[in-house]
Amino acid sequence: AKPSRIGRFHIDTLLALATIGLVLIGYVMVVSSTIHIGSKVLEETIWNFPLKQLIHIVFGVVLGSFIATIPMEKWEKSGGLLYLVGLALLLAVLIPGLGKEVNGSTRWLELPGLRIQVSEIAKFFSVVYMAGYVMRQQKSIRLSAFGLLRPMLPFSLVAILLLLEPDFGSTVVILMIVMGLMFLAGARLLQFGLLVIGLAVPITLLVIMAPYRMGRLTSFADPWADPLDKGLQLTQALISFGRGGWSGVGLGNGLQKLSYLPEAHTDFIFSVMAEELGLFGIMGVIALFGLFVGRAFQIGAKAEQAGLLFPAYLAYGLGIWFGFQAFVHMGVNMGLLPTKGLTLPLMSYGGGSMMVMCCAVGLLFRVHSETAETNASTIRPPRVVVAAARVKQHA
Repeated sequence: AKPSRIGRFHIDTLLALATIGLVLIGYVMVVSSTIHIGSKVLEETIWNFPLKQLIHIVFGVVLGSFIATIPMEKWEKSGGLLYLVGLALLLAVLIPGLGKEVNGSTRWLELPGLRIQVSEIAKFFSVVYMAGYVMRQQKSIRLSAFGLLRPMLPFSLVAILLLLEPDFGSTVVILMIVMGLMFLAGARLLQFGLLVIGLAVPITLLVIMAPYRMGRLTSFADPWADPLDKGLQLTQALISFGRGGWSGVGLGNGLQKLSYLPEAHTDFIFSVMAEELGLFGIMGVIALFGLFVGRAFQIGAKAEQAGLLFPAYLAYGLGIWFGFQAFVHMGVNMGLLPTKGLTLPLMSYGGGSMMVMCCAVGLLFRVHSETAETNASTIRPPRVVVAAARVKQHA
């Protein structure tokens, strides 16, 4: 059964605690890593970035709360339309005059008072679309190779548009969401393995054919060979981890964020945490992400047990998205992966990213609430039976 209305909204306490913890720690680290920037720009106050991020969080909470009120059946019906909207946004950002270029990449749409990275919206819509696809085509995915190849066509269009920006990191994240959901839907290991190999070949070619991607790969292998140019980000990030030690240098006392570490408040905020909070601090952050992703999968499993397949795959997809993106961000910061421009979910500075992530959390809460309501309705005796029993008891 798919309840269109919920009598009482059910909150997942552990998911809420993990979300609040990540947002609060992230905000504190954004303040720490940006408060010095405003002092260097005469027309800005030192609270420019912290105030903007606070506004992003407030708007994100409002949007996430609204998303949580929309029934799952409406999301299920609108998956195809959302995919087309995401495709249109990716096209719009490439139109001269609409897209905003930053650091050589055109990934943003400039709106009054807000800059939105459309790849974040594309990830959100991709999860919704794929959840509907694997629910409808579960049998085909399990029994035929065509069921695995079919979604590759629409998402190859998404990948092409992302690579034109260029945004290789978001392309990999979306492909991971697609592959992960098909694996969880029961794809055969042999066919799934062949598909993985088939995707690995063009991805490898994309890296080899693009000089800047190849440069990132070589600098990742030996960042100290060119520490002032190609290896700058990674060497400065590693210095942050080295300075942090066990307990960190203290909140606000980090030095790498002072123009040494590029994009300290976005792509390398985990390095700032490592320097100022130390190993103990980042282990706490990793634990919170582990709790968040674990709860997402548990919510999905309970929805699947209740027969709510679309909400289940939606929760799984959101868990894959948050978990994989956080893993890549942390891996890049620690020098375990080549440099990619991916934010840390719910923690990095950015209006579009924060709002979209909050909307995704709202969807998770909706899945949990509908699952809990479905389980309660199957256990709770019908009101007519209860009323008849009471009349009989008083007779």
